[in-house]
Amino acid sequence: MFSNINHLLVSVAEKWLKFLGWQFQTEIKSSADKFFEVFSSKVYLIPQICPDRVKSIQLLEGDWNSFGSVKLWTYVAVRDSESAKEKLEAIDEQNKSITFNVLQGELMMNYKIFKFSFQVSGNGDGSLVNWALEYEKQNEGVPDPDKYQEIVVHVTKQIDAYLLKA
Repeated sequence: MFSNINHLLVSVAEKWLKFLGWQFQTEIKSSADKFFEVFSSKVYLIPQICPDRVKSIQLLEGDWNSFGSVKLWTYVAVRDSESAKEKLEAIDEQNKSITFNVLQGELMMNYKIFKFSFQVSGNGDGSLVNWALEYEKQNEGVPDPDKYQEIVVHVTKQIDAYLLKA
């Protein structure tokens, strides 16, 4: 009887451990509304704002700001160009939060699930962007996706600088 319970506990623990993630915050000087607007309805500007990291964003389905819209991002991860087909899974204008789910691309060779989300809120003179990533590795040998956190921070800072000049 105890071996069945132990086996069940190990099985449940293994399933929970497959879903990993990280969260971090980035302070920006621009307004929460303006930052949110870039990702919610003007994402097509990002390749112009961050040409060193984001090479292009193509709209494949829907429009730029609709739930369920699908976009193809081409970006530079470390030294390599990669692409990711993502779907806008959730958008909450009141709380200024968005969730993107990666459907295809180089990422999906290593990860079964790869979801980015952020929420931006006013923070005194600027704003605070709370980023989160949920992912599931294809296998134990897959590295953690730390290089993508660096990309997110870089793009966040470049968008902030762009908004401050506008």
